[in-house]
Amino acid sequence: MDWIGGGNMQQGFSPEGYIIDQNCFGAYRYRTIPSSINGCGWIAAFDFLHALAIPVTWRQVLSEMDAMYPVKEPGPTPDEFLYQYLLRYTSFTVSYGKKAVLRASYTAQAGILRYWEEGEPHFVPFVRQEQKLFRFFNVIDGMEDCTFTMSEFIKQRCVVPVLRAVTAGSKELIVR
Repeated sequence: MDWIGGGNMQQGFSPEGYIIDQNCFGAYRYRTIPSSINGCGWIAAFDFLHALAIPVTWRQVLSEMDAMYPVKEPGPTPDEFLYQYLLRYTSFTVSYGKKAVLRASYTAQAGILRYWEEGEPHFVPFVRQEQKLFRFFNVIDGMEDCTFTMSEFIKQRCVVPVLRAVTAGSKELIVR
C-alpha cells in the first residue's frame, strides 16, 4: 500500500526499527498536516528514545507529541516542546553551536541534531556506530540511513551556522 508522500510504510523503517524516511508517514497527521511534510520532530524523538532502549511505539510518540499543542496549527516542532517531551522519558544534554555539538558527540550514544536542511529547520536523529562514526536517519531523500563522523556530517549538511544537538550517552564512549 502506498502512503501520501511516496513509499510504503515498511520502507520507512530500518531493520532495527528506526524510522528512516518520513515520506512513508504521510497518512499520519502531526500539527494538522501530513508527517511526510512536518514529521521530523516526532520521528527524531522516537528514534532517539528507541536508540536508548526506552519502550515507546512510534504511534505513541506521534500521539503524545501532537497532544502537547493546545491549539492545532501547522508548523515545525519548537525545540522547547521536543525537550519537554523527551524529559518525560530520559535526561539529556543540549549543546549549541558547532564546537559544542562536536564536543558532545564524543560521549554521545544517541542524539538529535537541529539544523537547516534545504532552507527548512530539520531534526535528524543519530546513533553511535563505532569509534567516531554515527548513523544518521531521515536526512533527505537519498540519505535516509547514512553513516558519517559528526564532523563530516556537520561540514556537508549544516551550512547555516544555527546548530543544536540533544545528546545522551556515557563517558565510556569517549573517542580519543
